[in-house]
Amino acid sequence: MTTIQDIIKILTDAGIEPEEANVEVKMLIEHFAGFGVKDIILGKKLDGEKLELVKEKAEIRAKTRRPVQHIIGFADFMGEKFIVNENVLIPRDETEILTRHAIDIIKKNNFKTALDVGTGSGCIACMTAKYTDCRIIGLDISTEALNTALDNASRLNLYNKAIFRKSDIFSNVKPDETFDIIISNPPYIPPFEKDKIQIEVKFDPEEALFTKDEKGLEFYEKITKDAPKILNKGGYLLFELGMGQSNEVKKIMETYGFSDIEIIKDLAGIDRVISARI
Repeated sequence: MTTIQDIIKILTDAGIEPEEANVEVKMLIEHFAGFGVKDIILGKKLDGEKLELVKEKAEIRAKTRRPVQHIIGFADFMGEKFIVNENVLIPRDETEILTRHAIDIIKKNNFKTALDVGTGSGCIACMTAKYTDCRIIGLDISTEALNTALDNASRLNLYNKAIFRKSDIFSNVKPDETFDIIISNPPYIPPFEKDKIQIEVKFDPEEALFTKDEKGLEFYEKITKDAPKILNKGGYLLFELGMGQSNEVKKIMETYGFSDIEIIKDLAGIDRVISARI
């Protein structure tokens, strides 16, 4: 009979790190067998048929290297499950740092209007709407991504708090609209890194990952240049940063009149979030 250790071995044999394989098998068991930590504590036994189903899913993961979140259809983000698919980026821990910092700024300043540029799955917009009194608009150029974001907002009952709109950066922001804060996790991987990225990342949509310029700064420049036109006085602009980009992005922000620039590191000590005021 198949054991959990057998399933973990399927993943490690495919080159997935043991720690990651453990986490992923737990995710597969919870999703496809409905078996969680509580059941383990209560001493319940895992159904053999369901374990076989989990094994099948692990074999797909091992063979294709498709991310486990795509196999399940969900990703965890700030304690909530978000629908994910090939049309959106899988939310990552780094983006939690960005979102939490945005929430802190909104609460501290009692902000009421926010914009999330390149919303993807809607994870930033949804969690900002959930934890603040802000009404947030998520913009994206992809219709498929916007459909996913809408599904996520409705699952979290965020009607009229997190709303979504098709827009190429600010192209569809209305002439009379202004905002207290703009948040963005833009594409920031330069084209030359395409061949170096993890196999799993290749399942994310290319347009959400890569820039056309060689430094990965294209979208920081485009967003920062026009942000002052739609930000209220004293409003904030926040970005997630790619590795080694903080100094360049800081310079771009200063060029377009931003001040009070703050850079926040992730757990690995990498500059990961930048915020500034107009």
